[in-house]
Amino acid sequence: MPVLKIETLGAEVLRRRAEEVPAPGPELDRLVQDMFETMYDARGIGLAAPQVGLGMRLIVVDVDEEGAGKLALIDPRIVESGGGTERVEEGCLSIPGVTGSVDRPATCVVEGLDTQGNPVRIDADGMMARCLQHEIDHLDGVLFIDRLSPIKRSMLVKKYRKLSKP
Repeated sequence: MPVLKIETLGAEVLRRRAEEVPAPGPELDRLVQDMFETMYDARGIGLAAPQVGLGMRLIVVDVDEEGAGKLALIDPRIVESGGGTERVEEGCLSIPGVTGSVDRPATCVVEGLDTQGNPVRIDADGMMARCLQHEIDHLDGVLFIDRLSPIKRSMLVKKYRKLSKP
């Protein structure tokens, strides 16, 4: 299973709305495994297909060190959110080296399909809710920095550019 290239800030694919996945199959299964391998290699807890250059609505997440939170979702969507908002420091594999405090709903309900095409409904809270919201944002061309104030966003982009210079 190869480790895929993670697209970084400035890549056009990160700013486009991803397309629905046509159908599950062996190619999708291989892609999901490659995405998990890539996410683990980068020490992340979530990865969306646009982050590996693919404009499809597919995410993988694993928020539990024991693997109980390992999940791949096709065409996920948030159908409900609530529980008030929580401000938590977030980072992103596509913007390495910078983090920012992001307000997100504390809970969410996500519906989508598993890799066999079966309907899935997840009632999430805590880190799983945050991770799902972050990765689904990627499918809509939204980065965590877009949820910050313009001043904070500008500061983080400058920091990222400075860190990413050769």
